[in-house]
Amino acid sequence: MFFRFALVVALCSVVLMTAVEARSKKKTHGQQSFDYYMLVLSYAPDFCDQSNVQKDPLECGAGRKVGYVVHGLWPQGENSRGPENCGSASPVSQSIVQAMLHYFPTASLIQHEWRAHGTCSGLSVDDYFAMVKKARDSVQIPAELSPSSRQSLAPSQIESKMASANPSFPATAFRTSCWSDQELEEIRICMNKDGSPRACGSSAGECRAPHVTLLPPR
Repeated sequence: MFFRFALVVALCSVVLMTAVEARSKKKTHGQQSFDYYMLVLSYAPDFCDQSNVQKDPLECGAGRKVGYVVHGLWPQGENSRGPENCGSASPVSQSIVQAMLHYFPTASLIQHEWRAHGTCSGLSVDDYFAMVKKARDSVQIPAELSPSSRQSLAPSQIESKMASANPSFPATAFRTSCWSDQELEEIRICMNKDGSPRACGSSAGECRAPHVTLLPPR
């Protein structure tokens, strides 16, 4: 009788420890320290003009007329890059992929962004992509930043035009990045964890070229 009681107690202890460990893993998975989000919008015409990048015809095919696409929503440190690849990630469901193809150019990029950045947000996959949608829908891109012919602008001009088109954002919420050939790589928009606008930290980077080229969508 005593042996049976001891066995039951031991089994209960194992079950309890397993449950506590599982709960701990569930609680901490993806909950990495970061200060804000950076919505990263890639400019497809200039991306597709690069010789050293992998190009998908869905983004770069002739006649696609793709302009700005979501590259990602990245957790950022105030003065340093944010965490990446914060745990195992199940594939994003096809229903979410289909919905997010209105924002991202390819399904493979959606899967990559969830693995690399979404897993560090502390959000479920549904809530993370809902945040991506909320963030992108809150930003207006002025027509002059999707030119019909080749244009050259200073990074500060691009940021100023974005600020004018989005008056609810602080002017310092916008940053540019550029390729080494001084074509526009990305427009970066900084947001709080609830999706509201905020000033960028130094981790958002900045294009140091005096001018960048914007090619027309093709």
